[in-house]
Amino acid sequence: MLILATVQSVIGADVRQNGRHIRDALTRAAAAGARVVHFPECALSGYAGFQVADWGAVDWPAQAGELDAIAALARRLGIWVVLGVNHRLRAPKWPQNCLHVISDQGVIAGRYAKRRCSNTELTYWYTPGRQPLVFDVDGVRFGCALCIEVVFPPIFAEYERLGVACMLLSSYSYDPVHGVMARAHAATNCFWVSMATPVACSRTLPATLFGPDGHAIDSCAPGVPAMLLQTIDTGAQRYRVALNVARPWRARARSGRAPARAHLAPG
Repeated sequence: MLILATVQSVIGADVRQNGRHIRDALTRAAAAGARVVHFPECALSGYAGFQVADWGAVDWPAQAGELDAIAALARRLGIWVVLGVNHRLRAPKWPQNCLHVISDQGVIAGRYAKRRCSNTELTYWYTPGRQPLVFDVDGVRFGCALCIEVVFPPIFAEYERLGVACMLLSSYSYDPVHGVMARAHAATNCFWVSMATPVACSRTLPATLFGPDGHAIDSCAPGVPAMLLQTIDTGAQRYRVALNVARPWRARARSGRAPARAHLAPG
């Protein structure tokens, strides 16, 4: 059991300004008892085609410095951070659209690169990733996904098989259908889905946390920086059926395994 903070943040073209917003959110989240703080897609770096107009114009040292400052604060506060950041690869490869997982020790514990990029991303901007990423905090297993990946159910089904209790879906999308699909993945796979979006997208797709029964637990107010603080408790009575009955039954049904049968005495 832990407190998760889902952040609806301001994302601009200035990585230093983004860094200040992120560190302010971390400080507030830690004060509220959060153990994991989840940010939108490209929260630090800005998103390609929006805040990033040209890879050649990116101030990569400034971004690295902000990332180091965020990691140092995570260690000082003792919290985990899941942060959207563009990750530079060796030329001539384009960067990757990533989620950096920063531990409460201030180190990069994992980096998830978006595997299912949009047509525009593949054509002009990003190199896709190849692997899923899971990590555990206080007995809760998390998985990572990015934006357009919400339209690929096999990604979420894969994370269910990997034992994920809560999906961290970071997005930079205005499409409200993505919220419908995130909710469907929560209901179908019986896990929490934290959907972090930027303020710029929040009037049509606000940051939201969905429970493992598919119901929205809470959403941020549109148009303003905001944060959801909710407890992820895999032993919660509210989700007993979803987690302890529906999820294992569905896993058996997908695999084709028959359930154990009770042996009845004759007569």
